[in-house]
Amino acid sequence: MITIAIAGKPNSGKSTFFKAATLADVEIAAYPFTTVSPNIGVGYVRVRCPCTEEAIQRAIGGVTCGKCSNGFRFIPIELIDVAGLVRGAHEGRGLGNEFLDELRRAEAIIHVVDASGGTDADGNLVDLGSHDPVEDIEFFKTELNLWVFGIIKRGWRKIERRAELEGLKIERLLTEQLAGVGVTEEHVKLAIHDAPIKDKAKFRSWDDEDLQALAAALITRSKKMILAANKADVAPPANIERLKAASEQQYGEVAITCSAAAELALRTAAKNKLIAYLPGDADFAITASPTEQQRHGLELLRTFMLAQGGTGVQELLNQVVFELLNYLVAYPVEDEHKFSDTRGRILPDAFLLKRGSTARDLAFAVHSEIGESCLFAIDARTKLRMSEKQALKGNDILKVVCTAR
Repeated sequence: MITIAIAGKPNSGKSTFFKAATLADVEIAAYPFTTVSPNIGVGYVRVRCPCTEEAIQRAIGGVTCGKCSNGFRFIPIELIDVAGLVRGAHEGRGLGNEFLDELRRAEAIIHVVDASGGTDADGNLVDLGSHDPVEDIEFFKTELNLWVFGIIKRGWRKIERRAELEGLKIERLLTEQLAGVGVTEEHVKLAIHDAPIKDKAKFRSWDDEDLQALAAALITRSKKMILAANKADVAPPANIERLKAASEQQYGEVAITCSAAAELALRTAAKNKLIAYLPGDADFAITASPTEQQRHGLELLRTFMLAQGGTGVQELLNQVVFELLNYLVAYPVEDEHKFSDTRGRILPDAFLLKRGSTARDLAFAVHSEIGESCLFAIDARTKLRMSEKQALKGNDILKVVCTAR
């Protein structure tokens, strides 16, 4: 399962974001370090289900697959809500070490920033708009970079000696040193290429400035990030604009406005059957008789949603998986004519695979034995044969043909 970390300073709303995305029971409070140990839960990306397509509807007799809601499929991903990051975390301040260690297995990071400017750099409540949220981006990047720099620096002399005595390449040695950070040798090679190091061919001449530049490039290469401009329902518009500009222009990262609190309120109301709402919808329908106070609150939510096109939470999850990490969806079936498995279940499974994956990759995702015996696949829509090495387009429905087992 894809793993995405939800990170940020204390009281930025990241635990609210996590709870809204997972409906997990987590503690939320307006003071720093509510999250001490990481919360792990299941969120979902939202895609249009193929069972709604006209040709498939004809083939399956006008029914639905039973796996979707109102024509939308929700595919699970793992979310980690890590402890809040404060200045000096790379030196162990706050819960810094725990925070940084938890990031190593995440494929991407959603950096939740309090766009309202209502919390200071350490997460303490201040007057709305009195703190510059752009500073939160800068300190977050600085802490991550100093964390990686510290790991490199601590082992640098040993790396130099091994390179000299054993004749090993610097890329391999750095990869070993950074194994716990989730860095690959390819990341290291690309980071050395990207970093403004003064003499890249002579690593023995690299000073602290060069190693810090390398650390920054390694973070960029190994940790995909997106910015969640949270609390957008109460944030000054100027803050949102500045956050987006800083994120996109200075760091080349997408920034999406959101209100985790609004999403949590909607999902809770839907769970209690007060409204009809699917995560990612731009509106909702009231299905019960709310109190006057509830109705007023729902109308405030609706005003925000209609202006934004939704709460932004589902958009963020989809953006991370399909754009930032470049995944696609594929559906394996046994019967390409009825789009079902051997038990007659229509489109029973949906898999997230990296773009560029093949039919064989899908076969391995289903089961290792199926992957090993895969011969080719049949496109269930066209009924045409695909080679085992043919790249998937996305939203494919395939029957994998294997050798006899």
